[in-house]
Amino acid sequence: MRSSNARTLFEKVWADHIVRPETTDTPAILYIDLHLIHEVTTPQAFTLLRSQGLKLRRPDLTLGTMDHSTPTTPVGSLQDIAVVAEGAAQQVAQMEANCREFGLELHGFDSLHRGIVHVIGPELGATQPGKTIVCGDSHTSTHGAFGALAFGIGTTEVGHVMATQCLLQRKPKTLQIEVRGNLARGVTAKDVILAIIGQIGVDGGTGHVIEYRGNTISAMDMDQRMTVCNMSIEAGARAGMIAPDDTTFEFLHGRPRAPQGADWERALERWRCLPSDSDAQFDKTVTVDASALQPMVTFGTNPGMVVGVNEPVPNRSDAGFRKALEYMQIPAGKPLTESAVDVVFVGSCTNSRLSDLQQAADVLRGRHVAKGVRMLVVPGSQQIKADAEAIGLDEVFRAAGAEWRESGCSMCLGMNGDTVAPGHLSVSTSNRNFEGRQGKGARTVLASPMTAAASAIVGRVADPRPFL
Repeated sequence: MRSSNARTLFEKVWADHIVRPETTDTPAILYIDLHLIHEVTTPQAFTLLRSQGLKLRRPDLTLGTMDHSTPTTPVGSLQDIAVVAEGAAQQVAQMEANCREFGLELHGFDSLHRGIVHVIGPELGATQPGKTIVCGDSHTSTHGAFGALAFGIGTTEVGHVMATQCLLQRKPKTLQIEVRGNLARGVTAKDVILAIIGQIGVDGGTGHVIEYRGNTISAMDMDQRMTVCNMSIEAGARAGMIAPDDTTFEFLHGRPRAPQGADWERALERWRCLPSDSDAQFDKTVTVDASALQPMVTFGTNPGMVVGVNEPVPNRSDAGFRKALEYMQIPAGKPLTESAVDVVFVGSCTNSRLSDLQQAADVLRGRHVAKGVRMLVVPGSQQIKADAEAIGLDEVFRAAGAEWRESGCSMCLGMNGDTVAPGHLSVSTSNRNFEGRQGKGARTVLASPMTAAASAIVGRVADPRPFL
């Protein structure tokens, strides 16, 4: 029988941060533990502060980097940025000026920890279990992999958090996704989350916070868990969360912003109480058999239009479906393995961590990118870049004919000089395949790092398993 006090992970974190409960007429006021900022969604917020004569409420709980519009070529000056991305130099200069004026920590071009905002938070140990974390970016859900309640906010809300360290929020419902079974060789966390979105649809999580559970999830390392939570927003969810455990604690131990000494022991005691109670109730439950999965690829213009890499593209008659296939220039009834590839991108906040790069390198080692295919490999942070170079991954990529770049969002969103040409087909490890996401007229197939690397070798969308 369910205890009246039983609570889910989300309900525990939510309750711990309520400044004022919601009513029928008003949302709750939620305290925010960590505000991550970058150069794209903050200029208006800083302008708002100036116009109101306000300071930042908690600059010590605000962490800045530059990622979205920064080039992934070496940068020595603002002129270098202006050459590759029009307008980006001004955006970067403004971010630096804003952080100086308001006394904020910024990981700029001189920092080893500059990188994608959802990569450096965990890397620094700033992302911790039980925290509330927001950022002006929808893939803030990534941080839920640590048992944090993390979600994206709008530009106006960025200003609110800067001024008050609080946010107005309605309490979401809870959805548990139970993922069970061992993953087959060549099947990764990216394939799991693509399969989940394919099963529940791009609006399957709307109005909910997802908690991913089951032995498949608990067996994943933190990089894999971040990949899963990263794409929660693509299923319409407010956030995704995974209960913290020893894997979480081992990842965080010793990182610069993680608690140290006696504070670490006190934090552990608190964090171990966060997992959902055994008799906690969720508003909705979905079950996924992970043992039956194969490498997944998208064929349409949203992440829910997904099939196994060797399966034929479905054939439906509704107008939206036909429009998506027409844009993608992909025929129904045939597998994507018949589709020629122009560009392969390994990177983004979904799949730019060291283990992602290692998976791509394992497929590429001793092989070469097909003639006519351009492949970019973009690490999520400068620290990951250094770690990858220390074990020779950059040499594997270069020897295979791929480009090895500086950290940044790169081709995930095509606003920094890295774009896919109109009509070209990209196999991308990023999270969105919307029309024009990687550049005007660009066609995007979402896939895992291994599938992306195999596709680069073959020159068509390819199953990675024969290369393992």
